[in-house]
Amino acid sequence: MSELIIKNGYVFDPISGIKGDKADIAIKDGKIVDKVSAKAKSIDANGKTVMAGGVDIHTHVVGPKVNLGREMRPEDKLFRGSVRGGIVKQGKRMEMGFSIPSTWKTGYSYARLGYTYVNEAAMPPLMAPHVHEEIRDTPIIDISAMPVFGNNWFCLEYLKNKEIENNAAYIAWLLKATYGVGIKCVNPGGTEAWAWGENCVNIHDPVPYFDITPAEIIKGLIESNEYLGLPHSLHLHGNNLGNPGNYTDTLDTLKLAEGYKAKNKFGRTQVIHNTHLQFHSYKGNSWGTFGSAAKEVMDYVNKADNITIDLGCVTLDETTTMTADGPFEHHLQSLNHLKWANCDVELETGSGIVPFVYDKDSAVVGIQWATGLELGLYAKDMMRVFITTDHPNAGPFTRYPRIIKWLMSNKARLATLDSMKGKAKVIAATDLASMDRELNLYEIAMMTRAGPARALGMSNMYGSLAAGADANIAIYDLDAKKLPTDPELIEEAFSKTAYTIKEGVIVVQGGEIVAEPPNHTVWTKVTMPENTQVMRDIKEKFTKSYTVNLENYAVFDDHVYRPRAIEVDVA
Repeated sequence: MSELIIKNGYVFDPISGIKGDKADIAIKDGKIVDKVSAKAKSIDANGKTVMAGGVDIHTHVVGPKVNLGREMRPEDKLFRGSVRGGIVKQGKRMEMGFSIPSTWKTGYSYARLGYTYVNEAAMPPLMAPHVHEEIRDTPIIDISAMPVFGNNWFCLEYLKNKEIENNAAYIAWLLKATYGVGIKCVNPGGTEAWAWGENCVNIHDPVPYFDITPAEIIKGLIESNEYLGLPHSLHLHGNNLGNPGNYTDTLDTLKLAEGYKAKNKFGRTQVIHNTHLQFHSYKGNSWGTFGSAAKEVMDYVNKADNITIDLGCVTLDETTTMTADGPFEHHLQSLNHLKWANCDVELETGSGIVPFVYDKDSAVVGIQWATGLELGLYAKDMMRVFITTDHPNAGPFTRYPRIIKWLMSNKARLATLDSMKGKAKVIAATDLASMDRELNLYEIAMMTRAGPARALGMSNMYGSLAAGADANIAIYDLDAKKLPTDPELIEEAFSKTAYTIKEGVIVVQGGEIVAEPPNHTVWTKVTMPENTQVMRDIKEKFTKSYTVNLENYAVFDDHVYRPRAIEVDVA
């Protein structure tokens, strides 16, 4: 039996209500327990901050578009990992990449930040085998993946005909076929419209040839999700992303959740998770009148307790945008004229990839940067508001420490604002310069651990230091009672843990990878009576329209790396 005890640290665990008290954390056989024997190995965390392992609810780290991004951007590989003796290596394998790091660097970098579980937020079902190959190749961290449904022909047809039970049965079948964890919806109807050279800019634009609107798709997917009682809510990337004035479309979208209540056994109370909200919170009718609508959007979110969000903060870096929102990527390429890749996935989804430079001297970029931070600073319930960058779209996940610094320090925000050539325009178009709120470590633990885990329906395993949870723990060299006056030291502390522990195994010590224990693929297993109509529809559609046989479509069970099933039983 393996035993470990972390002694004397300042513990922040919102699931247990611990707000920086000095406490010991006991670990036995990979789980957190109430006590261990006197023979347990001890870690002295005196003067350090102890949190559960980080949980990233929305990121893009595995799968075909990530891999294509690596191929089309060899220059991204110039940003390398640690160099020792001329070898780019820490841990067992070499590390490369900045905005689209290699699978190995992805696992290592998350672990060094103190993260132990991430959710890949867009898996094309047809290409699920590729996703699981990359999950298998990514070390240390547990990973789940969300199949995309918002432009899937099966769903469009079932929802058009108000066949919620059939749509739910199809979703349950596809979650098993792809080993997916929940329902992702990207630019509902718009990505399918893009296959015909069109888009759905707002929730009432009809999808060509399908006689359905994005509003009907979103409401139908909410109803399907609640019919099944899945652990996570509908994970939604709304219409009209990234354009001036889109906040009104965002509010129209969020209001679709009104009247719906969550129906599940996992403690989830939300029915929509609106992801990377920064990209959906803009005022103006042109780039010349572009501004932040963070207050207007958060005024609604703060009152709507059946909604969670993540921020999608801009990090002021060169990065690689990639999304199943194909029309948005085409629009972005028309603005910056850089490389562009586009893909249509038969009957299911599409995607695009475009490099982008978030230049802090551009007033538009400065406003985007301020908008993401404002969303976090206007939030009232931090258990429903989560830190992300929509990696790599607004910047790489390795910048999470920088976002934490900005949220915790007004001094750091003002210093960044002062460095911008477009400072005056940014101040005029946003509220950030007048916001002096500074988040504390307990709130950061909510936004990066407890909140995302609860929203995913997994707080019994992840994001918690309560007895029975997985022993995933991050220890930061940060004295919670004497926070540094220099905000750069906050960023430094969150950039590399003193210790990261994954299921009771020390994987990072002093910022160095020291072990690579096996990880898990997390998925949702739905048990429900077979729907003969849906199975007949699936067989017919595969025979007529897919380029692969149904027998070759599903991910083979033995290709899924150490699967951990979240059980759902639909009577």
